[in-house]
Amino acid sequence: MDRRQLADFLRSRRAGVRPADVGLPAGPRRRTPGLRREEVARLAGISVDYYARLEQARGPRPSRQVLSALARALRLYEGERAHLYHLVGELPTPPSAPSADVPAGVLHLLARLDDTPAYVIDAKYEILAWNAMAAALLGDPGTWPPSRRNLVWNLFAGEEAEAALADPETSAYADECVAGLRMAAGQYPEDPGIHALLARLRAASPEFVRRWDDLRVCVQRGTRITRAHHPVVGDLELECETLDIAGHGQRLIISSAPPGSRTAEALKLLAVVGDQWPAESVS
Repeated sequence: MDRRQLADFLRSRRAGVRPADVGLPAGPRRRTPGLRREEVARLAGISVDYYARLEQARGPRPSRQVLSALARALRLYEGERAHLYHLVGELPTPPSAPSADVPAGVLHLLARLDDTPAYVIDAKYEILAWNAMAAALLGDPGTWPPSRRNLVWNLFAGEEAEAALADPETSAYADECVAGLRMAAGQYPEDPGIHALLARLRAASPEFVRRWDDLRVCVQRGTRITRAHHPVVGDLELECETLDIAGHGQRLIISSAPPGSRTAEALKLLAVVGDQWPAESVS
């Protein structure tokens, strides 16, 4: 256990968490740039004296339970959480479930992409956040039933699943999604959400079962070409890029088109039209 590095790390992470990030009022007399020691201790469920001794490099070796509580209290990313465990000489406990909290910086980025459809998915392909252009392109996911917000479910059990999977490019993407879902199941073996999704897919789609039984785990991400028909702006050919959001197990999906192309012009029109059209009419 490296007490000095542990103390430095805890202090630096405490300074980086704003009271508002954990639901605490800032207060008019706050002098520390982040949380106070007593606030971290309360959030982690440990005594203030115990936590203070950790930051002073004179505390006992924390248990795995305490490390987990500190990681939650300090809102550590996966990489930071693993580093915390390593400082104490422990192997990090695998995260129990994919994170559903989209980083504030990514949400700000989504809002600024006012001419580009973009959305965030988690490790099991659940749509977590989206911008106005994504709603204009796909329909507003906030109005969809929860099951429809999962991309793998839509691929294999949606209304147009059979016709979509007959397309070679969509079929290749479906293989990528199945492989990614298998990786997520291995990374989060106790997550009830993944177990429930797999059970629903097995019951609803023999085609999913066939591909799942291929045991693929290699995910080859790159630019993906997606073709769709929009009821207002017509046929679209979109270049989809997938960007990993480090430390969160999430991905940002951005759809664009070459400048001057018909699809680029259609996206400009879509930015004006917005999502005021029946989402069910998109094929």
